[in-house]
Amino acid sequence: ALAAEAGPCPLATEVTETSGQGVEGWIDGRRARLGRAAFVGVGEGQGGETEIWFGFVGDTKVRFRFSDSLRPDAAATIAALKARGLGVEILSGDLPGPVAAVAKALGVEDWRAALSPSDKAEAVERLQARGRKVLMVGDGLNDAAALAKAHAAMAPGSALSASQNAADLVFSGEGLSAVTAALETATQARARALENFGFAALYNMIAAPAAMLGLINPFVAALAMSGSSLVVTLNALRMRIGGRGA
Repeated sequence: ALAAEAGPCPLATEVTETSGQGVEGWIDGRRARLGRAAFVGVGEGQGGETEIWFGFVGDTKVRFRFSDSLRPDAAATIAALKARGLGVEILSGDLPGPVAAVAKALGVEDWRAALSPSDKAEAVERLQARGRKVLMVGDGLNDAAALAKAHAAMAPGSALSASQNAADLVFSGEGLSAVTAALETATQARARALENFGFAALYNMIAAPAAMLGLINPFVAALAMSGSSLVVTLNALRMRIGGRGA
């Protein structure tokens, strides 16, 4: 958005990034910074809105304000996750003001703001230390470390490549309904796997020993094995064809 608004202009050279803070480079022989307020040199910022600062070292600093809109199905997705008994937290690098507003709109009580990439990763580790299985959903460069540490990770197709590479699942579209859909599919897949193990165990416990002891005809035992295999195949087909409704 900033580049589009600025139009043609000199490009910075010798650009370096300070993780979670901003970028620094040289423009026409002057050192410039773009990023958090403290990184640029204006203290703690003004809060209340998502912002980014730009300025040359030793010169006046400029504040850019951004307005963020929630994804259309964000509130419904959060409600669906809570209905499943899952805890939901927001880990954000933004200022407390806008993060608090988003959390309130979504009905999320647990949220943290002004986090660095390492802060987010540590938050995931703390949850894991308490025995939690963490699903992390993120799309920014600052989310990559937390995505990599989570038990499972998801990123939208619009996410930066670093986040997509760290995620286990990349979903398309602007909505978040894929999060609940993935959980439903995973739950159903686990149930089908347990069914399959159950049928296989039942066969091994009953049909195979009975055939070995001569209690039943080996042909009947073979039919039982075929039936068990057929159930396994049908379960797999149900997952592939039925999708969410399987």
